[in-house]
Amino acid sequence: MSEAVYTSPLAHLENTRDAGNLSVSMSEVSDRGMIDLRGEAGSVKFRQAAKAALGIDLPLKPRSSAVKGDMTVLWLSIDQWLVCCPQNKAGGLVSTLRKNLGEIHSLAVDVTDARAIIRLEGDNVREVLMKGSSIDFTLPEYKAGLVRRLMFAEIAALAHIVTDKPCTIDIYVFRSYADYTWKWIEATAKPAATIGLFGKRSG
Repeated sequence: MSEAVYTSPLAHLENTRDAGNLSVSMSEVSDRGMIDLRGEAGSVKFRQAAKAALGIDLPLKPRSSAVKGDMTVLWLSIDQWLVCCPQNKAGGLVSTLRKNLGEIHSLAVDVTDARAIIRLEGDNVREVLMKGSSIDFTLPEYKAGLVRRLMFAEIAALAHIVTDKPCTIDIYVFRSYADYTWKWIEATAKPAATIGLFGKRSG
Protein backbone atom coordinates (compact mmCIF):
# COMPACT_ATOMS: atom_id res chain seq x y z
CA MET A 1 0.00 0.00 0.00
CA SER A 2 1.35 3.41 -0.95
CA GLU A 3 1.79 6.07 1.72
CA ALA A 4 1.13 9.78 1.47
CA VAL A 5 4.32 11.78 1.03
CA TYR A 6 4.53 15.47 1.92
CA THR A 7 5.69 17.69 -0.93
CA SER A 8 6.66 21.31 -0.41
CA PRO A 9 4.30 23.71 -2.23
CA LEU A 10 7.38 25.51 -3.55
CA ALA A 11 9.40 22.43 -4.52
CA HIS A 12 9.04 23.31 -8.23
CA LEU A 13 10.99 26.55 -7.60
CA GLU A 14 14.03 24.72 -6.24
CA ASN A 15 16.25 25.91 -9.08
CA THR A 16 15.25 29.56 -8.73
CA ARG A 17 15.36 29.99 -4.95
CA ASP A 18 18.95 31.20 -4.99
CA ALA A 19 18.49 33.61 -7.88
CA GLY A 20 19.86 36.41 -5.68
CA ASN A 21 19.93 40.07 -6.65
CA LEU A 22 17.12 40.92 -4.20
CA SER A 23 16.96 43.49 -1.42
CA VAL A 24 15.94 40.72 1.02
CA SER A 25 16.85 37.07 1.50
CA MET A 26 14.02 34.61 0.71
CA SER A 27 13.69 30.99 1.71
CA GLU A 28 10.95 28.47 2.32
CA VAL A 29 10.52 26.92 5.76
CA SER A 30 9.55 23.46 4.53
CA ASP A 31 10.22 21.29 7.57
CA ARG A 32 7.69 22.80 9.99
CA GLY A 33 4.67 20.93 11.26
CA MET A 34 1.57 22.97 12.08
CA ILE A 35 -1.34 22.16 14.38
CA ASP A 36 -4.57 24.12 14.64
CA LEU A 37 -5.48 24.19 18.34
CA ARG A 38 -8.79 25.57 19.57
CA GLY A 39 -10.28 25.86 23.01
CA GLU A 40 -11.53 28.24 25.68
CA ALA A 41 -8.68 30.45 26.84
CA GLY A 42 -10.55 31.12 30.08
CA SER A 43 -10.62 27.43 30.98
CA VAL A 44 -7.84 26.53 33.39
CA LYS A 45 -8.28 22.83 32.59
CA PHE A 46 -7.85 23.49 28.88
CA ARG A 47 -4.71 25.57 29.39
CA GLN A 48 -3.16 23.08 31.79
CA ALA A 49 -3.88 20.13 29.46
CA ALA A 50 -2.41 22.00 26.50
CA LYS A 51 0.71 22.92 28.48
CA ALA A 52 1.19 19.33 29.62
CA ALA A 53 1.26 18.24 25.96
CA LEU A 54 3.26 21.14 24.54
CA GLY A 55 5.59 21.91 27.42
CA ILE A 56 4.81 25.60 27.06
CA ASP A 57 2.05 28.00 28.17
CA LEU A 58 -0.33 29.15 25.45
CA PRO A 59 0.12 32.86 24.69
CA LEU A 60 -3.04 34.68 25.76
CA LYS A 61 -2.21 38.24 24.72
CA PRO A 62 -3.56 39.23 21.29
CA ARG A 63 -0.96 39.08 18.48
CA SER A 64 1.61 37.40 20.69
CA SER A 65 3.62 34.19 20.51
CA ALA A 66 5.52 31.83 22.78
CA VAL A 67 8.71 29.92 22.00
CA LYS A 68 10.46 27.10 23.81
CA GLY A 69 13.09 24.97 22.13
CA ASP A 70 11.76 23.78 18.77
CA MET A 71 8.17 24.67 19.72
CA THR A 72 6.47 27.92 18.70
CA VAL A 73 2.86 28.80 19.46
CA LEU A 74 1.21 31.68 17.62
CA TRP A 75 -1.92 33.43 18.95
CA LEU A 76 -4.54 33.62 16.18
CA SER A 77 -7.70 34.62 18.05
CA ILE A 78 -9.27 34.43 21.52
CA ASP A 79 -9.83 30.68 21.09
CA GLN A 80 -7.32 29.62 18.44
CA TRP A 81 -3.57 29.01 18.27
CA LEU A 82 -1.20 27.71 15.60
CA VAL A 83 1.27 25.26 17.14
CA CYS A 84 4.49 24.96 15.12
CA CYS A 85 6.99 22.15 15.63
CA PRO A 86 9.35 19.94 13.61
CA GLN A 87 7.30 18.29 10.89
CA ASN A 88 8.11 14.76 12.01
CA LYS A 89 6.70 15.49 15.48
CA ALA A 90 3.34 16.94 14.42
CA GLY A 91 1.40 13.65 14.22
CA GLY A 92 2.55 12.47 17.63
CA LEU A 93 1.91 15.87 19.17
CA VAL A 94 -1.67 15.91 17.88
CA SER A 95 -2.27 12.51 19.46
CA THR A 96 -0.82 13.70 22.78
CA LEU A 97 -2.94 16.85 22.72
CA ARG A 98 -6.12 14.91 22.05
CA LYS A 99 -5.31 12.44 24.81
CA ASN A 100 -4.55 15.18 27.36
CA LEU A 101 -7.55 17.29 26.39
CA GLY A 102 -9.90 14.31 26.62
CA GLU A 103 -13.48 15.51 27.07
CA ILE A 104 -12.49 19.17 27.40
CA HIS A 105 -14.21 21.28 24.74
CA SER A 106 -11.38 21.67 22.22
CA LEU A 107 -9.98 20.79 18.80
CA ALA A 108 -6.50 19.75 17.66
CA VAL A 109 -5.89 19.10 13.95
CA ASP A 110 -2.71 18.56 11.94
CA VAL A 111 -2.74 21.27 9.24
CA THR A 112 0.88 20.93 8.14
CA ASP A 113 -0.02 20.61 4.46
CA ALA A 114 -2.47 23.54 4.48
CA ARG A 115 0.05 26.38 4.51
CA ALA A 116 3.38 27.46 3.10
CA ILE A 117 5.89 29.52 5.08
CA ILE A 118 8.18 32.01 3.36
CA ARG A 119 10.99 33.48 5.47
CA LEU A 120 12.27 36.97 4.67
CA GLU A 121 15.50 38.30 6.15
CA GLY A 122 17.36 41.58 5.80
CA ASP A 123 17.23 45.31 6.36
CA ASN A 124 14.48 45.87 3.77
CA VAL A 125 12.01 43.20 4.89
CA ARG A 126 9.57 45.63 6.50
CA GLU A 127 9.62 47.93 3.47
CA VAL A 128 8.94 45.04 1.09
CA LEU A 129 6.01 43.83 3.19
CA MET A 130 4.50 47.30 3.35
CA LYS A 131 4.31 47.37 -0.44
CA GLY A 132 1.64 44.69 -0.26
CA SER A 133 -0.16 45.68 2.93
CA SER A 134 -1.68 48.66 4.70
CA ILE A 135 0.12 47.65 7.92
CA ASP A 136 2.91 49.92 9.17
CA PHE A 137 5.61 47.46 10.15
CA THR A 138 7.81 50.30 11.46
CA LEU A 139 5.59 50.98 14.49
CA PRO A 140 7.32 50.39 17.88
CA GLU A 141 5.02 47.49 18.79
CA TYR A 142 6.00 45.57 15.66
CA LYS A 143 8.91 43.78 17.27
CA ALA A 144 10.11 40.20 17.71
CA GLY A 145 7.33 37.89 18.82
CA LEU A 146 4.45 39.78 17.25
CA VAL A 147 1.93 37.82 15.19
CA ARG A 148 -0.43 39.59 12.81
CA ARG A 149 -3.12 38.39 10.44
CA LEU A 150 -3.34 40.65 7.42
CA MET A 151 -4.25 41.07 3.79
CA PHE A 152 -0.99 40.85 1.90
CA ALA A 153 -0.78 41.30 -1.88
CA GLU A 154 -4.59 40.90 -1.87
CA ILE A 155 -4.59 37.49 -0.14
CA ALA A 156 -5.04 36.36 3.46
CA ALA A 157 -1.72 35.89 5.24
CA LEU A 158 -0.11 35.70 8.65
CA ALA A 159 3.11 37.50 9.61
CA HIS A 160 5.31 36.42 12.51
CA ILE A 161 8.25 38.65 13.43
CA VAL A 162 10.91 36.14 14.44
CA THR A 163 13.82 38.53 15.17
CA ASP A 164 14.43 42.28 15.03
CA LYS A 165 18.15 42.45 14.27
CA PRO A 166 18.65 41.04 11.78
CA CYS A 167 15.01 41.46 10.77
CA THR A 168 13.44 38.07 10.13
CA ILE A 169 9.75 37.70 9.35
CA ASP A 170 7.88 34.51 8.43
CA ILE A 171 4.90 34.88 6.10
CA TYR A 172 2.27 32.12 6.29
CA VAL A 173 -0.08 31.73 3.32
CA PHE A 174 -2.42 29.00 2.23
CA ARG A 175 -0.73 26.40 0.08
CA SER A 176 -2.56 27.34 -3.12
CA TYR A 177 -1.15 30.88 -2.88
CA ALA A 178 2.46 29.86 -2.21
CA ASP A 179 3.69 30.25 -5.79
CA TYR A 180 1.90 33.58 -6.25
CA THR A 181 3.28 34.96 -2.97
CA TRP A 182 6.84 33.86 -3.72
CA LYS A 183 6.82 35.45 -7.17
CA TRP A 184 5.15 38.65 -5.89
CA ILE A 185 7.85 39.13 -3.26
CA GLU A 186 10.57 38.21 -5.71
CA ALA A 187 9.33 40.88 -8.12
CA THR A 188 8.85 43.64 -5.55
CA ALA A 189 12.11 42.93 -3.68
CA LYS A 190 14.37 43.68 -6.65
CA PRO A 191 16.89 46.47 -5.98
CA ALA A 192 15.29 48.61 -8.69
CA ALA A 193 12.03 48.51 -6.73
CA THR A 194 13.62 49.38 -3.37
CA ILE A 195 11.86 52.14 -1.44
CA GLY A 196 13.87 54.14 1.10
CA LEU A 197 11.50 55.17 3.87
CA PHE A 198 13.97 57.46 5.61
CA GLY A 199 16.75 59.75 4.47
CA LYS A 200 17.82 60.75 1.00
CA ARG A 201 17.45 58.48 -1.97
CA SER A 202 20.55 57.63 -3.92
CA GLY A 203 20.93 58.35 -7.63
